[in-house]
Amino acid sequence: MAIVTGLLVIGSLSIAGPSGLLAWAEASSLRAERQQQLEQLQVERDVLQHQVALLDSEGADPDLVSELIRKNLNVVHPDEVILIIEE
Repeated sequence: MAIVTGLLVIGSLSIAGPSGLLAWAEASSLRAERQQQLEQLQVERDVLQHQVALLDSEGADPDLVSELIRKNLNVVHPDEVILIIEE
C-alpha cells in the first residue's frame, strides 16, 4: 500500500508539481512573452543609439537638434507661425 501511495505522490508531482508538466507549459508561454518584449526593447534601443550617434558633439545633425529643442523646450523662432490642424 505504501508503494502505491508513493507512486501516486510521485506521479501527481510530475504533472502538477513545481517542475511538472503544467509548470513547464506556463514557463514556456512566459518565455515566449519575454522574448517578444526583449525584441521590442532591442528595436527601441537601436532607435536611441541612432539618435545618440546623430547628436555626437563633433557632427550633430542640425535637423534633429532643432526638432529635439522644439519638442522638449517648446522653443520657436520669432518669425515662425504655428498652425493647429484639427483632425
